[in-house]
Amino acid sequence: MRHRKWILAGLFLCYVCALFYVTLFAWNYGASLGPAGPGGRNYNLIPFRSIYRIAVFSPQIADPIRILLGNVVLFLPLGFLLPAIWRKARRFGVVLGIGFFVSLFIEVSQFLFTHRVANVDDVILNTLGAIIGLGLFGIINWMKKKIVYIPT
Repeated sequence: MRHRKWILAGLFLCYVCALFYVTLFAWNYGASLGPAGPGGRNYNLIPFRSIYRIAVFSPQIADPIRILLGNVVLFLPLGFLLPAIWRKARRFGVVLGIGFFVSLFIEVSQFLFTHRVANVDDVILNTLGAIIGLGLFGIINWMKKKIVYIPT
């Protein structure tokens, strides 16, 4: 039983490294064009502004799905793996706070240190992803308790 916790902790560490690599170091194929982009650093502090713009003005239907859903999916492992390795993270408020502050840290870092767009909508979508991950963790945990093992 103890080895499963170590495996989950290792997966969580790999996820956190991948999260920071993707959000802070990998090339951004989104709206920001790096140093060649309009004005270099960009930001959006108006909630739901970019969600609306992406949903309404994207030339292809796949773009809003990829961009908006991608931000949610990016934080699903945080909400799923964290409660698996840390019992206190099984509470809604804890995952909400951690998801929010990790996402806020990433967005502020993107503004200060990279030529990417810092966006309040990303914080909203990332936090939602962490909460959905917690919900998935809860469903799987509930299902595990309902399974009856029959000895052979």
